[in-house]
Amino acid sequence: MTASPAPGLAAVLFDWDDTLVDNWPTITLALNAAYAAFGMPTVSIDEAKRRATRSLRDSFPEIFGAEWERARTIFLDSFAAHHIDGLAVKPGAPELLAMLGQAGVPMAIVSNKNGPYLRAEVAHLRWGGAFRALVGAGDAAADKPDRAVVDLALAGSGLQAGRAVWLVGDTPVDMACALAADCTGVRLRWNPADDPPTPGEIHAVSSLHELRALVSTSLSAI
Repeated sequence: MTASPAPGLAAVLFDWDDTLVDNWPTITLALNAAYAAFGMPTVSIDEAKRRATRSLRDSFPEIFGAEWERARTIFLDSFAAHHIDGLAVKPGAPELLAMLGQAGVPMAIVSNKNGPYLRAEVAHLRWGGAFRALVGAGDAAADKPDRAVVDLALAGSGLQAGRAVWLVGDTPVDMACALAADCTGVRLRWNPADDPPTPGEIHAVSSLHELRALVSTSLSAI
């Protein structure tokens, strides 16, 4: 028997990188390949995390100017060669997805990772059945923080963006997207002392285990 969606929690939209999975060594390697090709200083993983919150089509023109498409090709060639091998699941992710699935809560991904790479990673983890939509960079008319990604993720579901839709992510860009779509922003602040609250953030957690507890509380209160 298929469970019915829990009333009051209509759907959960997840960011991907540094939310459900960790692929930052590979992302950093690819960024540094692009920077090095243009004689720019390379960066650490921590600096890459601060820089790589928007999609390539939004951020690379600012960084590389007229040569941004060549820089994108260098980045994507490096990333494509390593991203599956470098993929790691965040602690608590499988249990959280299982709980939501058993409760009948629809889930989707809204990521600023290039769409084909996002879908390849989800397929590699055999998580495709958990999500009703996988929206990556370039799939919608605009990328996060634009609400277009939320509308595309919910298209055909009979659901509309609103406070009963949770958008879970780790960056201010995710919370700006939640704010733009009038969704409930749930921020994963992995290091709360170093990561202050941001507009759009309704709830904050420091782990997926804590998020699972928040979901459980929400479901039991309905």
